[in-house]
Amino acid sequence: MATSLGSNTYNRQNWEDADFPILCQTCLGENPYIRMTKEKYGKECKICARPFTVFRWCPGTRMRFKKTEVCQTCSKMKNVCQTCLLDLEYGLPIQVRDTGLSVKDEVPKSDVNKEYYTQNMEREIANSDGTRPVGQLGKAPSSSDMLLKLARTTPYYKRNRPHICSFWVKGECKRGEECPYRHEKPTDPDDPLADQNIKDRYYGINDPVADKLLKRASTMPRLDPPEDKSISTLYIGGLGDTVTDGDLKSHFYQFGEIRTITIVQRQQCAFIQFATRQSAESAAEKSFNKLIINGRRLTVKWGRSQAARGKEGIKDGVSEMGTRLDPVPGLPGALPPPPALDEEAPANYFNLDPGTSPAVMNIALPPPPGINPPPPGFGPPMFHPMGHMAPPMPPPMSMRPPGQIHYPSQDPQRMGAHAAHGSRHGD
Repeated sequence: MATSLGSNTYNRQNWEDADFPILCQTCLGENPYIRMTKEKYGKECKICARPFTVFRWCPGTRMRFKKTEVCQTCSKMKNVCQTCLLDLEYGLPIQVRDTGLSVKDEVPKSDVNKEYYTQNMEREIANSDGTRPVGQLGKAPSSSDMLLKLARTTPYYKRNRPHICSFWVKGECKRGEECPYRHEKPTDPDDPLADQNIKDRYYGINDPVADKLLKRASTMPRLDPPEDKSISTLYIGGLGDTVTDGDLKSHFYQFGEIRTITIVQRQQCAFIQFATRQSAESAAEKSFNKLIINGRRLTVKWGRSQAARGKEGIKDGVSEMGTRLDPVPGLPGALPPPPALDEEAPANYFNLDPGTSPAVMNIALPPPPGINPPPPGFGPPMFHPMGHMAPPMPPPMSMRPPGQIHYPSQDPQRMGAHAAHGSRHGD
């Protein structure tokens, strides 16, 4: 459909000449100092087959070179990136975006109708201010709950990696680490994601990536309100260091009056208490799984009542979520409770027979230095039975009269006590 450069036809006059491409953040790369090559009328657009200016660049270190695939007119008609053909606002395939916004944009596919449709769209693009999409997409609602849940908030630079080295797969690559391609095992050829077509993605039909995302959207979890009507607090997790209480207040005040906002910086979470339960339900419904503040996707859950927090844990093998927990093999069982102690019964710590009195053994210790040992036969016996001839034992500390202080050195049964008293009287 493209004509030669020398001809002066309508198509030649409408060939595209641009100074900068329309790209998403992922395709552009993370390097702010990027260099591009510009080739005027270098390729045909893979959608409308008109020549356009091709840009080629490397998005980062160890990444493959990328180039624009469609012209800017086709890109503006669908509001997509010229390279990956994903939506510029949500980062999603066109089929997913049109399903979420309930848009049915039937772009003609025959040559004549496609050329006529493109001319009309170019006229509409020229008359617009360039801030909003044109066509049916410009008349669609501004947002969708499903799109906000599926939207990617950060660039996915992993998509710019080099392709897999076919020589390495066959075991014939001799470049080693200098090979610019990836040395990895290829994916399963039966995987539907391995068969992608750029035209199917642009027209929003038979896109395997879109089918995968739509299935994920149908199985997304929901946030059901708790049965306790007294709960009007929401838990907000994943705050990080950039989200403040002012940011939370500026977002949640639209749902109703806020009573308190408590931020736990150590756990990077916050608790927002609303004045009414209706306001809390509205905030939870419109913020669950789609709350993004300062570029961070935040977690929204319902708070728990004080009674539930006091009874949290595992009871009778059932966890807090209501699932039955199986016992771990190999662990000892619970210990039996200790027997009830009788207050009147004496404590028998050594399992001795209460009917017999054990013998008390006195071990003779050497006297302190400076004191002569007693002569033989005058010291206390080393062993003596507990009979009627045994000297009386000193009363326990609790039964001694007040004021009487007992020291070990004053114990008459202490070894060397008689000798010490005798020496003092002798002096």
